[in-house]
Amino acid sequence: MMMKNRDKSYWLFLFPSLFALIMVMFVPLVMGTYYSFTDWNGTRVTQFVGLEHYIRLFSDTDFINSLVFTGKFTLVVIVLINLIGLGLGLLLTRKSKLNTPLRTIFFMPNLIGGIILGFIWQFIFMRSFEAIAELTGLSFFSGWLSTTATGFWGLVILYVWQMSGYIMIIYISFINNIPEDIIEAADIDGASSWQIFWKIKFPMLAPAFTVSLFLTLSGAFKVYDQNMALTGGGPFNSTQMVAMNIFNTAFRDNNMAYAQAKAFTFLIIVVVISVTQLFISRRKEVSL
Repeated sequence: MMMKNRDKSYWLFLFPSLFALIMVMFVPLVMGTYYSFTDWNGTRVTQFVGLEHYIRLFSDTDFINSLVFTGKFTLVVIVLINLIGLGLGLLLTRKSKLNTPLRTIFFMPNLIGGIILGFIWQFIFMRSFEAIAELTGLSFFSGWLSTTATGFWGLVILYVWQMSGYIMIIYISFINNIPEDIIEAADIDGASSWQIFWKIKFPMLAPAFTVSLFLTLSGAFKVYDQNMALTGGGPFNSTQMVAMNIFNTAFRDNNMAYAQAKAFTFLIIVVVISVTQLFISRRKEVSL
């Protein structure tokens, strides 16, 4: 009797969260998928168009270019964020009185909204860099965000600066869980700092790599607000990421059904890549 009452209480407390999850995530997903096969204009459906929107995607150069740009961006930021996050994690787990304030400082950019970050870095690139270029005569600091290349690296710098501190916290938590006696034993046996890291810490950080890679991968694919605030997709949509392309299709071009087809296709791509990454990372954990 007590077990039955417990089960009822469990589902009673779980129901509000479960209901909210279904209404906010699963119902819109099913409805959006359905609308992608219709001519939905945001208010009503007049006819079923089948795979028309999905076939159109293959000849949409703007969407394909944004997909390629997003893929390049994701690949670069995953490497940089995890390298910097791991480096900071190793540095700030050494015994020092400055560890706590430094951790706070490095984590703070993650607390700032993406739009605000975009405008902050836009000011740095367009005003501060131009002032440096005028003072020094170095062309490197001139014309940032005015070309595809500088717009790309501007987005990379912004996102790496925002996310590195967050990933650092994950690595710190895993590094602190490595048994100290193993490190001390290796140190007594004459192992160098590099050997301790590569032979002991690196294999034991495999679960941290899985978590961090998943978070950076899924997060980088979904970047919108930083893209909108920093470059706005310019020049000539050359720095437009997929999320912005979908948004513009829906609300600028008022083509809701086609935007839903883009969004569902993008969802499938992200899910396949993320699941593949998790599968590979889990296998690497076992081998390490």
